[in-house]
Amino acid sequence: MNNIFTKHPNEFGYNYFQHFWGAWKYSFTLLGLFIIAIIHSILPFIFKDTVSNKIIKMAEEHKKR
Repeated sequence: MNNIFTKHPNEFGYNYFQHFWGAWKYSFTLLGLFIIAIIHSILPFIFKDTVSNKIIKMAEEHKKR
């Protein structure tokens, strides 16, 4: 019987806690990018490429897994 907490992480070669901390890392990174995007919407002359560059970098890292 598959454990519902470990099935998905195991598909990527992680244990539960490795997946947990990785997901938290992505969550806090995305939260930071959300705040930067709000600041950029108010002050469009700062953080011009920050969010898009980081999202592209994150997507490339994710594809390598």
